[in-house]
Amino acid sequence: MPDDQQSGLPYDPIEEARRQWEAHGWEEGAQGMAAVTSLMRAQQIYMARVEAVLRPLGITFARYETMMLLYFSRRGALPMGVIGSRLQVHQTSVTNAVDRLEAAELVKRTPHPSDRRATIVEITEAGRALALKATEALNSEVFARPGLGQGDMSELVGILARLRKQAGDF
Repeated sequence: MPDDQQSGLPYDPIEEARRQWEAHGWEEGAQGMAAVTSLMRAQQIYMARVEAVLRPLGITFARYETMMLLYFSRRGALPMGVIGSRLQVHQTSVTNAVDRLEAAELVKRTPHPSDRRATIVEITEAGRALALKATEALNSEVFARPGLGQGDMSELVGILARLRKQAGDF
């Protein structure tokens, strides 16, 4: 059985936690706890699926996201600071991902032409090829069959977009 599934549980542990919340007098937070915990568990399930597809290719999801951002950029290159901003991650995470991608010759760093403090990261041909291979694998093994119907997916994306917007994500 895949790592992202628990085997043999005869009940939904999040629903049981919600029930316990209510039994202990925390009704006001019970539904929110169940929603947040469900989101966190769903994230774990999907990350395990994605990482299982990417692991044989020698990359993590963070590195994949970095390569795809560069792949989609007009010139195949972006300043390090822009990468962090667009991926909404700390600069340390970008540096770590770029270090590993550069060591694998999937990206290369060059000095910014007009800002001595900045560094440009550019995807290499090997990086483009791996990004495409990883995308094909993710599309066929994860994204095309996420375990929800089209209507549910559309509804979920809309709900999560509202949550993200309210939280100031965009």
